[in-house]
Amino acid sequence: MLIALLTLLAAGIIKGAIGSGVPVLVVPVFTMLYDVKLAIAVLVVPNLLSNLLQVWQYRRHLLPIRFLAAFSIAGALGIILGTWGLVVLSPKLLSLGVAGAIVLYLIIKLTRRRLVLSYALASRIVIPVGLLGGILQGAAGMSAPASITFLNAMKLERPVFIGSISVFFVTITCVQIPALLKADILTMQRSLYSVIALGIILMAMPLGAYLGNRMPHRWFDNLIMLLLTGIALKIIIDTLLLS
Repeated sequence: MLIALLTLLAAGIIKGAIGSGVPVLVVPVFTMLYDVKLAIAVLVVPNLLSNLLQVWQYRRHLLPIRFLAAFSIAGALGIILGTWGLVVLSPKLLSLGVAGAIVLYLIIKLTRRRLVLSYALASRIVIPVGLLGGILQGAAGMSAPASITFLNAMKLERPVFIGSISVFFVTITCVQIPALLKADILTMQRSLYSVIALGIILMAMPLGAYLGNRMPHRWFDNLIMLLLTGIALKIIIDTLLLS
């Protein structure tokens, strides 16, 4: 419980500092402590409400509506496919899927400085990237290897990035909630856990916003990457060698 609490506090700080990162940190840790389905269910309320807050805060700093609509609607379709995978795949495969998503995210983070997308090129690939992000979010609980990397590659200013990625997260979460309810993954007990998780994350977000305006973002990135490397290794070892 202490590890779970500290993870949620850290995720709130990171969310306030860079506008994203809650699923990237919470899902791997909760998968390691519990399982993928619980990890995804616990983040439903925080994902929806914390991102709604940031959409409002950065409503004047968004990418064009046509671009965001294509990105978000494709992500919503991907959520449906990903949630289906969450239901039919075995816990072992789902855990390895989370570990695989972490490894993909780390690889992209290490090489992203070489990747620059113009708005014109991003507009051409926005639908498949959004679809992939939704699938990853639905099945593994973290769309970051697709969604965050995509917007990062566009070299957006911080307010535009935070506002735009929050629109994407709000849209896909609105589709994810009924999908998880239908699949009996989002139970009453897990919904209560999700509300508690929201309170913890919201408490930590102001500190993150304060730090984010005063500290280089690469400090947060490097810390997350270090933590995720250890978590991915533990998930893989536990799943393949200890199961």
